[in-house]
Amino acid sequence: MRIPLITCSTLLLFFFVQTAQAQSFLADYKLKWKNAAEYTLEFAQAMPEDQYGYKPVPAEMSFREQLKHIAANMVWLSSSYLKGKHTSIDPTKTGDSKKEIIELLNQAFNYAKQTVDGLQEKDLNEPVDFFAGMMSRRRILLLMTDHVTHHRGQLVVYLRLNDVVPPSYRGW
Repeated sequence: MRIPLITCSTLLLFFFVQTAQAQSFLADYKLKWKNAAEYTLEFAQAMPEDQYGYKPVPAEMSFREQLKHIAANMVWLSSSYLKGKHTSIDPTKTGDSKKEIIELLNQAFNYAKQTVDGLQEKDLNEPVDFFAGMMSRRRILLLMTDHVTHHRGQLVVYLRLNDVVPPSYRGW
């Protein structure tokens, strides 16, 4: 009688630990995403509008193109791989003014947030057929964050090359 009780207790404990870990991942991710959105928008605000077309070298995207690319990637990953609902957000049809691009970024970050808010812990391990191979939705979330970070890092250089002090780092 004692062995089955210990076995059942161990299994229940394992189940609750796994559930708590999945829930804490989403809670942590949502906070990280909120901070990433605010931080990235600070970069968009920091660059003077007359420098939005700036490219450090001809082969690079302009500051404006970097921001549009960040937004487009969020919309694409959210709608294609994270169960995002249909959206009318279209970065290719957004104007080029600083105001329009900041609005696009706000919309894209909010759309991604709403998509993540719709996920449950059980969704995180579901595989999706990504162009680079099968991945879990959890990995798509991590990819989305890494992508924003990668391009925001490039924006640090763009700002510095234009004598603009970038926003202070915060990674949480």
